[in-house]
Amino acid sequence: MTSKKLTNFILGAMLLGIVSGYLVHVYGSASGFAANYVEYISVLTDIFLRLIKMIIAPLVFSTLVVGIARMGDASAIGRVGLKTFAWFIGMSLVSILLGLLMVNLLHPGIGVNLPIPEVTANTGLDKSGFNVREFFKHIFPSSIFDAMGKNEILQIVVFAIFFGVAAGSFGQRAEEFIRNLDMLSHIMLKITNAVMKFAPFAVFAAVSSVVAENGLAILMTYGKFMASFYGSILILWLVIVLISSIVLKRRAFHLVSMLRQPILLAFSTASSEAAYPMTLEQVEKFGCKNKIASFVLPIGYSFNLDGSMMYCSFAAVFIAQVYSIDMTLSQQLLMLLVLMITSKGIAGVPRASLVVIAATLSQFNLPEAGVLLILGVDHFLDMARSATNVLGNGLATAVISKWEGGLDPHGS
Repeated sequence: MTSKKLTNFILGAMLLGIVSGYLVHVYGSASGFAANYVEYISVLTDIFLRLIKMIIAPLVFSTLVVGIARMGDASAIGRVGLKTFAWFIGMSLVSILLGLLMVNLLHPGIGVNLPIPEVTANTGLDKSGFNVREFFKHIFPSSIFDAMGKNEILQIVVFAIFFGVAAGSFGQRAEEFIRNLDMLSHIMLKITNAVMKFAPFAVFAAVSSVVAENGLAILMTYGKFMASFYGSILILWLVIVLISSIVLKRRAFHLVSMLRQPILLAFSTASSEAAYPMTLEQVEKFGCKNKIASFVLPIGYSFNLDGSMMYCSFAAVFIAQVYSIDMTLSQQLLMLLVLMITSKGIAGVPRASLVVIAATLSQFNLPEAGVLLILGVDHFLDMARSATNVLGNGLATAVISKWEGGLDPHGS
């Protein structure tokens, strides 16, 4: 199936999902059919995401080890790593700052008139694993097999870096082994192409089940908040592309066009992880060398979540506005620093953005239960966050490749 055909199928599946979900919600809610429909149709999405997760651990490990082993000495790895993290930190600051700016300009929480939950209300979010000490412990795997079994991307990346550096130190003696790992990565990408044929069914199920459960009315209730956030996300897209174009010139816009399929997949499934294999494939077609792309992209999935960064600052101030709590500029700037630190420790945490928001609210005397205000539409917001994360990581990979002289000027 060609890229254009798959994109059209996914778009068609989204529209069909909205229509079918709406009909089920309207005509099936009273009889209980809607609840059963949501329970069973969502199995298709679960299967697709499990198939994707099946691919990710061996793909990340094999591509990262091959990339590092072929990169050369440790100084080259350190140089690429410093450039990568400098870009990630810079874009995180831009995303959070833009979120704060837009939420203060648009005031989406003013006049919302939603019922305010009790301060003691349970958010249902697990924050037990959220602290700096546990995060640094969590980075290093106690077992690579356990890390792969749980798809702990950050732990796999750490082990792969050690493994790749060690393998590279053997020179020609390890070349055959590296070639075999390279073949493993190509095999996993071949499996990815087969799994992607199931994507339209998963997209239909994901969209249909959400609409069937909540109805379209929820979009109207939270209309101002959602419209403000989506408008802000579009501005963030423009900012990311323009900053990237300083390095990539006009090719930045061409890469955005090439990334449309993984972006659409991430948007429709609300999972940037689902788009990882396809994103890797597209940036390599664009001209990024495998050794750079396989190093930058996996790390980006833990440290370069531009959409999630904007959402954290946007949603936190939105909740303060709903409660009519004024936050001074100094408090908001302090919140920016807190989000910069805490957001780097949530890789692999379920509903990560909400966990960060809940943890941040309590530090600024805002009711943590305010998270309940946005839970109802979080899936729709997560769609935009996930798509933005894919865009940001794809462009970051190309930028680092260009800086390292590893970008083919004649790529697709």
